[in-house]
Amino acid sequence: MSLCKVIISYIFVICLFCSTAEAAVMETDAKYAIIMDYDTGTVLLSKEADKSVPPASMSKLMTIYILMEKLKHGVLSPDDEFTVSENAWKKGGIKTGSSTMFLKVGEKVKVGDLLKGIIIQSGNDACIVVAENISGSESKFAEEMNRKAEELGLKNSHFKNSTGWPATGHNMSTSDIGLLSLRIIKDFPEYYSLFAEKSFTHNGIKQGNRNPLLYSMQGVADGLKTGHTEASGFGLAASGKDESGRRIILVLNGLKSMKSRREESTRLMNWAMREFENTLLFSKDSIVSEIPVFMGESKTVKAVPKEDIIITNSKTGKKSIKVTLSYNKPLFAPISKGTEIGKIIVSSPDFSDKEFILISQEDVLELGLLGKLMERMKYLLGIGIDD
Repeated sequence: MSLCKVIISYIFVICLFCSTAEAAVMETDAKYAIIMDYDTGTVLLSKEADKSVPPASMSKLMTIYILMEKLKHGVLSPDDEFTVSENAWKKGGIKTGSSTMFLKVGEKVKVGDLLKGIIIQSGNDACIVVAENISGSESKFAEEMNRKAEELGLKNSHFKNSTGWPATGHNMSTSDIGLLSLRIIKDFPEYYSLFAEKSFTHNGIKQGNRNPLLYSMQGVADGLKTGHTEASGFGLAASGKDESGRRIILVLNGLKSMKSRREESTRLMNWAMREFENTLLFSKDSIVSEIPVFMGESKTVKAVPKEDIIITNSKTGKKSIKVTLSYNKPLFAPISKGTEIGKIIVSSPDFSDKEFILISQEDVLELGLLGKLMERMKYLLGIGIDD
């Protein structure tokens, strides 16, 4: 059977939309960057985004993911207690001069507090305590981090520790950090709100959240994590929602100062929210087309999207988005409801093509013997069959 491609604008009387993601190319001082739409995955800005580089404390997001996953599945409870080892205190405590939760040797700390200590205070000691109590040692926990990275599809990440402390071979790309950020938001909505908390007090010491967007974009930004070492420069993984509820994920790395991190992240987040919007092309229960069926009791089958078809496009773009329906023609009965019967391809000059699955909205039963003979005769005579 030949592959039939039909331009949907020929099927419908309307031109779907006359805009595309054609905002002006945005520059950034960050050495590495990615900005993406949470709902559609559309990349709005990319700069060396797949290069594997030192991520500093942004790699704590993997420690957070593993801890949240164990909480979600009931392996751990927020009220469970972990004991602070001397090793955790030495490597991540106050004497290191690095970010710390100010834990004490031998102290028993609730898992829920350790999670806050990592998210809000960026405590290296808290990360090591979590690693040691979950896996027995930080090196064993790093092995679990690497397994989870592979499972989540992080292609340019490798972990040597739970903290992001400089270590040869401990690297992540900004695109991987963006994907990990997306998965945290998606997989753990019950815990994600912790990222928006601006302070946390432990052992009588109050510390503020280091995420600059929580202050420069109040009511918009709601997470995730900063990072800084000499090797990495200043970095930030951040997310926020605009007035419509559209979420943006931004990851920057390699900036020169806290000031540039604050100003650049604020500028770029505002740009991404101002210049782009999401548009629903088809809802998952809407009939896109009726596709011809051969040897069926019904001559056609209603095709509907398997999921809502949403695209990210610029508010100022002028070029038309091209939407194409693709399917093998004709389809053969029987067809069960929910069967994949084609796809929609959404094209733009500025973004890669996106494909969405179409499924049958209904069952189409196969004709009986006599009906099949009649259909085959029509086919041989070229009656009612469109090639």
